[in-house]
Amino acid sequence: MSRKQHIAIFTTATLPWMTGTAVNPLFRAAYLAKDGDRDVTLVVPWLSIKDQELVYPNNITFNSTSEHEGYVRHWLEARIDFQSRFNLKFYPAKFSTDKRSILAVGDITTTIPDEEADIAVLEEPEHLNWYHHGRRWKSKFRRVIGIIHTNYVEYVKREKNGKLLSPIVKHANTWVARIYCHKVIRLSAATQDFPRSVVCNVHGVNPKFLEIGKAKFAQLQKGELAFTKDAYYIGKMVWSKGYKELLHLLSKYEEELSDIKVDLYGSGEDSDQVQQAAKSLSLAVRVYPGCDHADPPFHDYKVFLNPSTTDVVCTTTAEALAMGKIVICANHPSNEFFKQFPNCYIYNDEYEFVKLTLKALAEKPSPLSDHLMHELSWEAATERFLNAAELNQVYPEKDPSFKHSISSSSSSSSLKSRKPRKNMEDASACLHQKISGIEAARRAFGAVPKSLKPDEQQCRELGLVLPTKKSSRKP
Repeated sequence: MSRKQHIAIFTTATLPWMTGTAVNPLFRAAYLAKDGDRDVTLVVPWLSIKDQELVYPNNITFNSTSEHEGYVRHWLEARIDFQSRFNLKFYPAKFSTDKRSILAVGDITTTIPDEEADIAVLEEPEHLNWYHHGRRWKSKFRRVIGIIHTNYVEYVKREKNGKLLSPIVKHANTWVARIYCHKVIRLSAATQDFPRSVVCNVHGVNPKFLEIGKAKFAQLQKGELAFTKDAYYIGKMVWSKGYKELLHLLSKYEEELSDIKVDLYGSGEDSDQVQQAAKSLSLAVRVYPGCDHADPPFHDYKVFLNPSTTDVVCTTTAEALAMGKIVICANHPSNEFFKQFPNCYIYNDEYEFVKLTLKALAEKPSPLSDHLMHELSWEAATERFLNAAELNQVYPEKDPSFKHSISSSSSSSSLKSRKPRKNMEDASACLHQKISGIEAARRAFGAVPKSLKPDEQQCRELGLVLPTKKSSRKP
């Protein structure tokens, strides 16, 4: 007899941090639960106040998980036209200032009771498992799917000692994905290769962007002026997010691009430097703080400039296409999905970037077909996810090492051939378990200090069992 699937989606960030791993898993949970055929739980990090102040914009903080959940649901339901049906849970986490990332604390598999543990979706499985010390995902869940969001190897290459560190990060990513995931989905071929992986873009866009695009094309059909602004870029304001490449191009070709106005939107560690670099140009380049891409000021831009090659699949590129804009982006694996869109202009070199930018400003965007609008939607992304994750197939209960009698000699032979491979994987998982349980080793590999277990404050905030204090004996 078939039973309803329970899908637990674990991710590495949450609103109000407007990052891809906060927004995309949220929409994924909503759309997977939309028809009521599945029980879906989204599991997101909980930060104590001090860390919230470091991460969340505009001084937004939450005193309780219920307050935080209310914020997340209100944000989501303002953007979808149906009632969200998924559960929301929090796991303890801390913010790593040097990595600018949220890292899990303790064994986060415990957020899902054993009786509900069915399918786990790990958004950024490498990130979630670098320091994972707890139950093995494959033992607790019947099926574990990893989704690769971030090109960590490329980011590390751009840092100090990057050439030395990037092979280590690449090996660590492969290691934890192999031992903890049954299947890995890479959003594009821009990422490193992973064992048991497929390439498929399983992201969609906020429906509001498609509504904006429909309104713009209606204006164009009436002969109205739909776009009154030139070009812009939006993204986290760090050099590695495309700002370095864009400002280089604008600086090098100031004369050819002298008639255009470019606006940059973003907040981040390199904001001051980006503003200084923009001021040094003779072009009309203005810099603004980051804000929601769906806000009215963005509706009137005609061209989205995105030379970034560190993204896996750029969410803002998809959003710009949905809004009816022309996008200028590099011929790079991260942009492969967007090549099917007539408003996506792909350049191969700097000269072509200039040529296509001028062409885009002189032309009208092409209307999106119904098929292409569907391709950008979360309905289509959910279909792609279910197919890529193979969730419509029948899988064994929990770990594939389940005990069943196998009568046929061919099945017995197949099991024997898999056994050495599984033994190696089990040994590898055991090694990772031991290393991740040693505080000195964790610190050496970049874990947040004392993140092996939740501290007393986190336990109180999340309603967890308080850690027992060691009693001191008098001599």
